[in-house]
Amino acid sequence: MAAPKPGNRPANPQFSSGPCAKRPGWSIEALKGALVGRSHRSKPGKAKLEQVINLSKEILGIPADYRLGIVPASDTGAVEMALWSLLGARGVDMLAWESFGKDWVTDVVKQLKLPDVRSLTAGYGKLPDLATVDFDRDVVFTWNGTTSGVRVANGDWIPADRQGLTICDATSAAFAMDLPWDKLDVVTWSWQKVLGGEAAHGMLALSPRAVERLLNHTPAWPMPKIFRLASNGKLSEGIFKGETINTPSMIAVEDALDGLNWAQSVGGLEGLIGRSEANLKAVADWVAKTDWVDFLAETADGRSCTSICLKIVDPWATEQPAEAQAEIAKKLTSLLEKEGVALDAGSYRDAPPGIRIWGGATVENADIVALLPWLDWAYATVKAG
Repeated sequence: MAAPKPGNRPANPQFSSGPCAKRPGWSIEALKGALVGRSHRSKPGKAKLEQVINLSKEILGIPADYRLGIVPASDTGAVEMALWSLLGARGVDMLAWESFGKDWVTDVVKQLKLPDVRSLTAGYGKLPDLATVDFDRDVVFTWNGTTSGVRVANGDWIPADRQGLTICDATSAAFAMDLPWDKLDVVTWSWQKVLGGEAAHGMLALSPRAVERLLNHTPAWPMPKIFRLASNGKLSEGIFKGETINTPSMIAVEDALDGLNWAQSVGGLEGLIGRSEANLKAVADWVAKTDWVDFLAETADGRSCTSICLKIVDPWATEQPAEAQAEIAKKLTSLLEKEGVALDAGSYRDAPPGIRIWGGATVENADIVALLPWLDWAYATVKAG
């Protein structure tokens, strides 16, 4: 017999891990103040861009002596700018435990071709041994693995007296996790994650130590204009005041401001973290009583509260060949989409097959709770078939 369908449905079925769900109550009316048809270099255009920077610094609690700028090409562009501009002065430890971290390893080894690189990697669900990281070297890592659902629990493993720079891809952590700014020299994220903004724009935060590196280190490779943060030994200060390197979308800027204003309305960073952690708790409570599924993250303190990644552990599925396991997960997420209860909830293409539920602050806890019985229904339906 077919499993009965749950009676309750999520009001918003958007559980994509990027671009992510818009903030509750969002409508196109939120963009009516956008400076369409105006130059981003006009006085009001620069004011809007600078407001995004200032509000972001205020909500995230970024130290006053850190620079924060809006850069091209989303989080990817921000990370690439940091790697191309800052690396090469020291050896570098590259940490990777999911797809994007592995991409940064590839860029540093195969594109920049740095001679002194250590790659500290771990499989999906695990972290590398953080105790083996050498902070006399530069260190590059993701705070939260968007494709693995594994995060570092805190910054205690990073020493205050480090000699190298810490370069942190925090795109699915910023605004949902408490980042220890004193331990991070470079932090990147995009608008399309926790606050549900539109894609194509990245944010790049630099500590005074990172700025000092920029001013005193000349990379051995040519620097495309789109990556240049300094010139002739001087920092391009305008980038950190709203004078972007290339032309931003003023519609996306307006949307970013809407998300930041909403963030303030729900209690700022504390409120955003609380909303995300409540979503993780709802899933964790369900997983604890459900025998066919488990977190991909192997430890409780390593579970992401944004990119919540789940694996099927029922022997009926795990004892089948890899292709059949992938097909089970595909059928499950297809059923959810067909029913209109969860869109884009499949695992990342390079990750182990399973379910990925975005639990960032724009996702209502009631929608997470309503989704969970549908996961049981979908799995039972696939298994029965």
